[in-house]
Amino acid sequence: MFWQLLTIFINVVTPVFILVLIGYVAGPPLQLEARTLSRTAYYTFVPAFVFSSVSRVHVDAHLALQMILYATFMVIATSALAFAVAKLMRRSNEMVAAYVMIAAFGNVGNFGLSLIQFRLGEAAQLAGTIYFVVISSVAFAICVAAAASVRGSGLSAMLLVFKTPALLALIPAAFFSLSHIEVPLVLARSSTLLGDAMISSMLVALGVQLAEVKKLQITIDTFAATAVRLIGGPIIAAILVIPFGFTGVERSAGIIQAAMPAAVLTSIIALEHHIVPDFVTTTVLFSTLVSLITLTLVLSWV
Repeated sequence: MFWQLLTIFINVVTPVFILVLIGYVAGPPLQLEARTLSRTAYYTFVPAFVFSSVSRVHVDAHLALQMILYATFMVIATSALAFAVAKLMRRSNEMVAAYVMIAAFGNVGNFGLSLIQFRLGEAAQLAGTIYFVVISSVAFAICVAAAASVRGSGLSAMLLVFKTPALLALIPAAFFSLSHIEVPLVLARSSTLLGDAMISSMLVALGVQLAEVKKLQITIDTFAATAVRLIGGPIIAAILVIPFGFTGVERSAGIIQAAMPAAVLTSIIALEHHIVPDFVTTTVLFSTLVSLITLTLVLSWV
């Protein structure tokens, strides 16, 4: 058991964190801007990756719908758990919203896709990509809704969900996948070249973003919110697998995505809406560090 965990830690988890560490160390002296790196990936590499991954694989429409529903319920259930925990701890409305945002939005892009690829191989790439798009879209909507419930604004921001580049790229990708029409070679090769740059660029960008964190204050709330994200998430995902009847890569990829640390985008939304940004940013960094341990355990389990 020990050697299995050590092997997974070294061969699966460590390569991901090495790229994050490179961004963390190189960012300040090279004066790299996380916003520029993230926006480049968000608007070019990510939609290209989604199109390339989904369009070239012919997926059963019924299975795809099941995966979409599974991922949606998973995010909602994890958010509900965070809401309940924060309420039981009698936290303020701002803190309740922060708990929900942290629980909803896992780092399913930077971490999730790379870990799924390393652990499960190319066969799981489609499942991981579908979960990535659905979780990101639903989580973004929940985060904005949680912030809006405190600040009383955000309808226009909510509508941005439907303008997400990855979600828009899914439409033509689904057409090619479901219709069994071959993607034109020039489009297939262009999207593949761009998509291949996504994971490495996003991991380095994450390191640069974490290097920009200035103020850290670990509290009981940091531990509680992190526990919901890193422990509650995969447990809920494993329970939901039963009624959906998933096995193989659909099951494993879903649980892995549910086990991701909080996404950096969560802190950006918190800052934008003034929802205790210091707490959210601290929890994002703390959950990322703690996930070195929890992800190793989850990866050995699935």
